Amino acid sequence: MDSETKKSSSKGSQIPETPETEQQKINEVRKLIGPLSGKLAIYCSDACIARYLRARNWNVKKATKMLKESLKWRLEFKPEEIRWEEVASEAETGKIYRTNYKDKFGRTVLVMRPRCQNSKSIKGQIKYLVYCMENAILNLPPDQEQMVWLIDFHGFNMSNISVKVTKETAYVLQEQYPERLGVAVLFDAPKIFEPFWKVVKPFLEPKTAHKVKFAYSDDPNTKKILEDLFDMDELEPAFGGRSTEEFDINRYAERMKEDDKRVPAFWKTEDDPSKASEPVILPDSGNTNGVSDSDSSDEKADGSSSHEADIEELSIIDDSSSPTKNGSDVAKNDLK
Repeated sequence: MDSETKKSSSKGSQIPETPETEQQKINEVRKLIGPLSGKLAIYCSDACIARYLRARNWNVKKATKMLKESLKWRLEFKPEEIRWEEVASEAETGKIYRTNYKDKFGRTVLVMRPRCQNSKSIKGQIKYLVYCMENAILNLPPDQEQMVWLIDFHGFNMSNISVKVTKETAYVLQEQYPERLGVAVLFDAPKIFEPFWKVVKPFLEPKTAHKVKFAYSDDPNTKKILEDLFDMDELEPAFGGRSTEEFDINRYAERMKEDDKRVPAFWKTEDDPSKASEPVILPDSGNTNGVSDSDSSDEKADGSSSHEADIEELSIIDDSSSPTKNGSDVAKNDLK
């Protein structure tokens, strides 16, 4: 073992200084994870493992633990099997949707509108969020692995959101989709949102919280955030853009159905397409569903989440690829 690798291994969390040492850490995680097959082998590309390592500051042990828990979650939750028909009722109001434009860096964009919340089902809300995440990743270009969130706070009031749902959301996004968020722009957040943000912020990793930007229509300085990110001719008027296109549930449903048709082909393995989800034995790490058993949005008496103990050890948004020798098939390495 060379001195650079020794130095990296001894400190555990040292950022690799060269592509070679980065690959060594990826290989270490792959070895600790052990043999995988089917969908999980496709999921665990080098790019995917690198994201988990970045989420844990390149600490191999912590990244391996995080990835194992994600693999178990994917086996149980089966996010790649969710289809539009299962979540269409959650989508009717346009509370979350993928835009048909990307930002200037080629990243897919999810628009979120808290005022359009139409469900009290935590399971339903989380399932739709996961569907949107998987769809946004499916539509990333080959040279991009992150997305942008645009959160429109027009018409917002505190009844639109729940601390419990927010905690569950933070758990899923940070633990199951690490390093998938490029930036989240909170647009025209009202003063009444500030106390809620103070409650939520401690549940986010510092690097995640740093990706959250506040922008206001009456502030030229923060408005520049959007101008730097987007072609204003494509951006919706709600965010100060000049596009005339509005969300239409019927047109959006057709787009999502077409996208759904693309999903199965990706998850077919080269050796045996019929064995895309055989069971894999992973260490038991407790409840990894990311959704509480309760299907109610009511808070527990103490206001705690089922993942509150875990949430402080988490990071944000995830990854991709086909089971090639080094796990980095270019054609598929950004779909997960």
